[in-house]
Amino acid sequence: MTTDHTTPTERAWDIDGLRLTGLEWGPADGVPVLALHGWMDHGDSFAQLAPRLTGCRVVALDLSGQGHSAHRAPHATYNIWDDLPQIAGLLDQLGWDLCVMLGHSRGANISALFAAALPERVSAFIALDSIATEPTGDDCVTTLRAFVTQTRMQLDRSSGRRFDSMDDYIARRTRQGNSTASAMALAPRALTEDGDAVRLNADMRLFASSAMKLTEDDVNAVLRAIKCPVLNIWAKDGIKAHRPKLQALAARAPDLIASYEAVELPGDHHFHMDADVAGQMAPVIDAFLTRHAIA
Repeated sequence: MTTDHTTPTERAWDIDGLRLTGLEWGPADGVPVLALHGWMDHGDSFAQLAPRLTGCRVVALDLSGQGHSAHRAPHATYNIWDDLPQIAGLLDQLGWDLCVMLGHSRGANISALFAAALPERVSAFIALDSIATEPTGDDCVTTLRAFVTQTRMQLDRSSGRRFDSMDDYIARRTRQGNSTASAMALAPRALTEDGDAVRLNADMRLFASSAMKLTEDDVNAVLRAIKCPVLNIWAKDGIKAHRPKLQALAARAPDLIASYEAVELPGDHHFHMDADVAGQMAPVIDAFLTRHAIA
């Protein structure tokens, strides 16, 4: 296993009229891995893990409206399924008929939807500190009302959230539960200088409610539709410990997914960004891919 933290290659693609960006690590002929980050993160969140994956070509996408990727049009939305057509288009541009989906948090939830909808394009699914979106207990009318009102409100804030300094942004993320090291690592690609301050690159509509949320039956159907091997890596001090619905979903997963295995590693929700934990995680992923002959 290589532990060299090689410098990634910056990439950009025009897909469906949307400019998407990302970072790329590993040999050109390596196992194709598409990495999708969590909410309010970006592709550089995989900087510790991606170079440690043996023989893998890792493309870490900045999902739309985050990192350096463009914001969606004013009439568009950021439901977790909205990225799926562009992900398919990205695989086409990369020339990947099949790939490993590697997703963290919201990126894992998006990956699960993609693996369920287009199983012929996913050779394996590696989910970090999530497995699928938590089922809702809200009625659809309440959710729709929140979607409309919150989306309109966030459109009025389209100029983005400003911070007095990068340190101010880091302090805010730390107050929200991120480690200082993770917040510092995320800051450069998350922010743009704006006069004597910095501005968050992320589209503020990402803070709005989805138009609809999946029920327990919906989530179960998604997991049953995943045909590839699944490796679910949980953080010991991650989000599952505080979310009963996610605990219940994780408990059901082995009965819903034909080939499923779960591992727990130390750390918080952003455990893959910690160098020591990434050093433990990479050989677990390598062994999983080897065991299932993923090439």
